[in-house]
Amino acid sequence: MAEDRSFEQLAALTDLEAHGAERAPARLKSRIYSALVSQLATEGPLASLTETKADGHRLCVFEHAVALMPIDDDVKRRNPCRVCHARVLGERMNHAPIFWPGCPYSEFHNG
Repeated sequence: MAEDRSFEQLAALTDLEAHGAERAPARLKSRIYSALVSQLATEGPLASLTETKADGHRLCVFEHAVALMPIDDDVKRRNPCRVCHARVLGERMNHAPIFWPGCPYSEFHNG
């Protein structure tokens, strides 16, 4: 996605530690991530989990299970994070006990 590349380039240009800035709390990152994905979903269908994995992006264990299921691609374009307990924990706790590889909420809290 072009937006992903833009954000990655912006992040590479920003060196927070060199300027003495603090990183945003994981709880705030989780809320922002949820809001961004929700906004993207209202603008049109998301990329399917199968496409996302084929593009080389990591999936969490639950997304991987959905991607493997023999179900309609429309279901695979929905955001499974909306019903995941990792999202709830990530948005409400400062140090959420989330340890699933590929889970963005886990990466915010353990990265």
